Amino acid sequence: MPGRIAITPRSLSGSGHPVLTRLLDEGFEIVFPAPGKTPSEEELLLTIPGCVGWLAGVEPISTRVLDAAKGLRVISRNGTGVDNIDLREAEARGITVERAMGANARGVAELAIGLLLSAYRHIPWSHQHLAKGEWCRRIGQEVKGRTLAVVGCGAIGREVVNMALGLGMEVIGYDPYPDCRFAPTGFRFEGLENALVAADAVSFHCPPGEKPILDAAMLSRMKKGVIIVNTARAELIDDGAMLAALEMGQVTALATDVFHHEPPESSALLSHERVILTPHAGGFTEESVDRATSVAVDNLLKNLVRP
Repeated sequence: MPGRIAITPRSLSGSGHPVLTRLLDEGFEIVFPAPGKTPSEEELLLTIPGCVGWLAGVEPISTRVLDAAKGLRVISRNGTGVDNIDLREAEARGITVERAMGANARGVAELAIGLLLSAYRHIPWSHQHLAKGEWCRRIGQEVKGRTLAVVGCGAIGREVVNMALGLGMEVIGYDPYPDCRFAPTGFRFEGLENALVAADAVSFHCPPGEKPILDAAMLSRMKKGVIIVNTARAELIDDGAMLAALEMGQVTALATDVFHHEPPESSALLSHERVILTPHAGGFTEESVDRATSVAVDNLLKNLVRP
């Protein structure tokens, strides 16, 4: 038998996926360290040693786990982000890291736009009051003619740009490596600060840096009443500064699909009435899971069977 392959994404480790049979057909054994949930470091340490391949999700992959991963040849992400993996440490151990580039772009982009519209029209707030038998209305705003800043214009960001343009928004993009060939009507690239200051709403589609992009200083410079959508990483936003901005009305709403820990612990920010939450579901659509799983399996087989 060629060896074992660990499957850790929550979208796959509960009930599996038909595409995984391709691994079985090649003679691999499939193991699930934590079916239906994100595995802990201890669960990974019990399972990863002896595996030659790993179809990984967003779980943190520590140096301790990499040290124990004797025989591991490839980590294949079922998404784009690899900030949960120390790439230098993986490379030092001869482990190839592969990504499913763009596979979940449409799903994440649609959720971002859905969160944006939910914030502008107060959909979750309205539902909560009606479900309790309370007839309450909060006036909303239309998105046509408003300016959206898209921070990170890779595959996901470009999908968001096109959807927002279709809604009649003006869109400013920021990317550290802007692709000037991407130039739809109504869109332009700007520097990060210029984009944020000009925006009525912001949607994040980039990896985190050494410090949050939205801290107290940046939030204070932005338009009063700005809406923030984050389907990228929680570390892009300073939680304390965001809570203060919501309390002061500087930010109308924060809609987030990402958290520092999953599931998140309760906090004053996450329980705020102007915060909209979804459980890291951006790429959790039937279509995105199918595409990402297929690409991730292709990348495993490319490294393990067809080098």
